Amino acid sequence: MKKFEFGNRVFIIAEVSGNHNGSYETAEKIVRAACEAGVDAVKLQTYPLDEVTIDSDKKWFQVNVNDAWKGRKLIDLYKLVYTPWEWQEKLKRIAEEEYDVLCFSTPFGLRAVDFLEQIGVQAYKIASFEIGDLELLKKIGETKKPVIFSTGLANLDEIELAYKTLKDSGCPKIGILYCISSYPADPDQMNLSTLPNLKEKFPEAVIGLSDHTLTTETAVAGVAFGAKIIEKHITLRRSDGGPDSGFSLEPQEFKELVRQARNVEKSIGKPTYGVGEREKENLVFKRSLFIVKDIRKGEIFTRDNVKSIRPGYGLAPKFLDKIIGRIAREDIERGTPISWDLVEE
Repeated sequence: MKKFEFGNRVFIIAEVSGNHNGSYETAEKIVRAACEAGVDAVKLQTYPLDEVTIDSDKKWFQVNVNDAWKGRKLIDLYKLVYTPWEWQEKLKRIAEEEYDVLCFSTPFGLRAVDFLEQIGVQAYKIASFEIGDLELLKKIGETKKPVIFSTGLANLDEIELAYKTLKDSGCPKIGILYCISSYPADPDQMNLSTLPNLKEKFPEAVIGLSDHTLTTETAVAGVAFGAKIIEKHITLRRSDGGPDSGFSLEPQEFKELVRQARNVEKSIGKPTYGVGEREKENLVFKRSLFIVKDIRKGEIFTRDNVKSIRPGYGLAPKFLDKIIGRIAREDIERGTPISWDLVEE
């Protein structure tokens, strides 16, 4: 089984979330589709419901941000997105043993961390809404495993505190995912220029993007802005419904995201000027100085018999003024590229 490693090439995570709609068969199909799309990791969510919220009819425990869920109890929402724990080791085994794709999870409580340790996850993800739970962060950090956390709804002080808590607890490597906690997020909310700014503020962290927009463009642009981790939700079909399906990619779209991200990553390179190795064959299409009328030995080079034209076998055009007015050392036929040995000193 490969080692969980991020920070070199772009690390692409497919988030399963609750898009299985309570069906193990659907969950397995999503995991397989993600692996076949070429992702580096598949991510699950591990809820101990009683550590997330309580079953209460009081107004504070009613959903008030989603028209489809308004007025319903918060715990019912989490029951809907719940991934049964007995599925998770099986899904992990499929990803890692059949596809050599890493599988890890977001724990939403202390008991979830204990469970994930039992099934042998190599790393942890911390959701945006949990980064203020310092007790949870300490427990995760104490596993001494890599951690990736999202920053949605967090200000810089909260991000710094989460980062410090993980480091002080023994976390060896941290990824920070810039995230807009809007479902779906609009492109004009994204402010991707935050990515390089986060890298300046957390130079030892690996910076990435958790993207909730409806398409692939923002995630791919994130790679160009320096994101080394991309997280995106996946579903078999958006028409299947489910709590996160509306801003999830279908398998073929996810495959295209992987392809685009890899190509953009290759194209970034490093600051370079001059002729690249594969460009050399096209040097002939640059302009250079050529004789365009037959010239006799001793005749003067003029703008009438010397021109800057293609191809690029003669002297560079910048030498035109130094050639004009000089004398030909020998007879020169029309169509000959000019070189210094044709010019009298």
